Amino acid sequence: MMNQQMNEFVRKIEEELAIAIPSSQLNTNLEESMRYSLEAGSKRMRPLLLLVTLDMLTSNIAQGMRTAVALEMIHTYSLIHDDLPAMDNDDYRRGKLTNHKVYGDWKAILAGDALLTKAFEMISFDDQLTSDVKVRLIQRLSQASGHLGMVGGQVLDMESENKQIDLETLQQIHRAKTGALLEFAIMAAVDIAQPDKETAQVLEKYGQHLGLMFQIKDDLLDVFGDEAKLGKKVGSDVENNKSTYVSLLGEQGAKDKLNEEVERAYDSLHQINSQYDTSHLETIIEIFNHRNH
Repeated sequence: MMNQQMNEFVRKIEEELAIAIPSSQLNTNLEESMRYSLEAGSKRMRPLLLLVTLDMLTSNIAQGMRTAVALEMIHTYSLIHDDLPAMDNDDYRRGKLTNHKVYGDWKAILAGDALLTKAFEMISFDDQLTSDVKVRLIQRLSQASGHLGMVGGQVLDMESENKQIDLETLQQIHRAKTGALLEFAIMAAVDIAQPDKETAQVLEKYGQHLGLMFQIKDDLLDVFGDEAKLGKKVGSDVENNKSTYVSLLGEQGAKDKLNEEVERAYDSLHQINSQYDTSHLETIIEIFNHRNH
């Protein structure tokens, strides 16, 4: 579904990821563990979203490449920790054994920690950006990935297991746990390109709807997805007694909610100044809406 230019962006992201973590100087295999999960076949949607947004605003993706790589590191660290026995206890991720199944629990924890801190190192040493922009990106990424963002959302998610929660709480979980990093991808491009305030606000709304779309689709795939295509076991949310859009709204209700967020994401893009080509961001909506893994 991606066009040639988007595929080229992904190729460049892969090239940067391949050289981002050099061999160990401490004679350990920690870096091997980090790379194992970082190179485990991700679709690179978060860094791609950052680059296509930046390309729309400035046509200079080089300014956002290291931040895009940093974002993928944060996302990967979160997956390593999510898969651990103390949380989701998953054996497979993207069709491969999870990090702790290969390297053991303690090294998986430390690999995740190292990816988290490496992400901020990547941004801080980026010579494509001014000091002010780097500080703003680090602030935004800290908020998106920390106790008020992804980590806080994960805590709320874990605390909600074996409990009946309402739709508002579920959306609060997913805005933080899943949506925060997707919104960061878009707003990082805004921080770098610095468009007018109206454009920035519309893109922020687009990111919010995209985040909800992504999670609703995830919930549907966890129940009705193809395990071979997902690369992991389906039904884990049911096993862990988690409330989802499917459990709260039913299959059709979840699909209706997904369609609602799709329309709102498109509506947001329609509000962007016509000087900007939003076609890549429209393609992202379609990818999220129709993905099967």
